[in-house]
Amino acid sequence: MSSGTENADTTDDGGSDAEGGHCSTPDSDGEVATEIAIVSFDRKMDTAEEIEAGIGDRYETVDVIEYHGDVFEEHWGEYDCFVGLMASGIAMRKTAHLLDDKWDDPAICVVDEELTWAIPITGGHHGANQVAQDLATMGAVPAMTTASEAAGKRGVESRAKAMDAHIVNGDSTVQTNLAVLDDTLGPVARLDGPKAVLVGDDVTVLKRNTDDGIVVGTGSVSGASKAAFLAAWETALEQTDDDLADVEFVATATRKEDEDGLLAAARELDLGVVAFDKETLLAHEGPTPSKSKELIGWPGVSEAAAIAGGAEQELVLEKISYEGEVTVAIGR
Repeated sequence: MSSGTENADTTDDGGSDAEGGHCSTPDSDGEVATEIAIVSFDRKMDTAEEIEAGIGDRYETVDVIEYHGDVFEEHWGEYDCFVGLMASGIAMRKTAHLLDDKWDDPAICVVDEELTWAIPITGGHHGANQVAQDLATMGAVPAMTTASEAAGKRGVESRAKAMDAHIVNGDSTVQTNLAVLDDTLGPVARLDGPKAVLVGDDVTVLKRNTDDGIVVGTGSVSGASKAAFLAAWETALEQTDDDLADVEFVATATRKEDEDGLLAAARELDLGVVAFDKETLLAHEGPTPSKSKELIGWPGVSEAAAIAGGAEQELVLEKISYEGEVTVAIGR
């Protein structure tokens, strides 16, 4: 997933209303960019190479291509997203005749030579917003104009990324993202099969990218540091047969979703964050007693979140505590 991290509310059956950074999504309907091309005039090649060095490790492919009049047409379909190191008008004029369908077209994000602005032009929810957010780590201001982001909310595409899932029926997101804007979408229901499901055009179906990943459930005291979260997660993973590459996402409680240290640690590891509500955590309470339930009515966050988030809802590692700051459990 991307450096961005996201949040989730959930239903009683363990579903998640999640948002997130980018993840590898085979058969993903195009909502994630993994292969990008930086298109630049020759005089701006130093900046293009700076961008390649700055965000290149977040993508499978980052190519730098010198601009010429037919460059977009020549490479159309080869990349998930074009980063145009040029004026937005140039990118618009040179690609307008190539655009056909948002689920198939590559995304386009333009950035100026001084890395002041990163502007998604097309495919905001399909890679351009993601790239703009990554460019923000280099100092650029991401100018999001997609309705949900402009309103300070995250669409269902972003929520899928945080859960390491992909959207099966892309056309449905028109209606579900309108519901996001109206705050009427509600939590994403989790449905375990085998089952057959009949849905309408206004129901977005998310499918996990893997069936054997793990979920890092985590809680903390208020103000826990990024270093504490990173060390706690590393310590917990060392006690399992899994490693960081197996982690689908980090799971926590909605009351902890704004912890700066948690979000910073997840960004550093390129993981999404899914936050479960109180009712879901109570329905998936772990075996280790927790004082928080006696004091405030919430179960122990780390175990409950790990169980609720896991595809099998199985607890692999019971709660461990790191220096009294962070608790961690591992679910599958």
